[in-house]
Amino acid sequence: MKRFTLQTSTRNEMLDILADVQDALDSLLSDAEGASGAALVYCPHTTAAITVNENYDPDVKVDMLAKLSREIPKEDGYHHAEGNSDSHLKSSLVGTSELVPVENGRIALGRWQGLLFCEFDGPRQREVWVSFLRS
Repeated sequence: MKRFTLQTSTRNEMLDILADVQDALDSLLSDAEGASGAALVYCPHTTAAITVNENYDPDVKVDMLAKLSREIPKEDGYHHAEGNSDSHLKSSLVGTSELVPVENGRIALGRWQGLLFCEFDGPRQREVWVSFLRS
């Protein structure tokens, strides 16, 4: 398993991590040429998430974050004392991992897709874990 860190800059944001995940995968594979299987991309945080979605039009990320914030507002009578219950809920809904295909050592996504780290309680320094599962 390889780990990398990233720094988020706002409370809610989505960052493209495809290149970082590919770098981690490259260091895991001694023979990237011809390696096929899947990469497990995991976020070990309870107020952040990982997702695959469109990464061509930046407005998609803006719309997703806006909708999540409308549906799960920061203040809504939560009992959790830290004041970030909305972040925990968003993380659970989006999910803390993605399993993505790997073909010939490269992450294989659709034409417009990106691999996104979702911050819901930033700014923070975060970690992402990457494992390779050979087919």
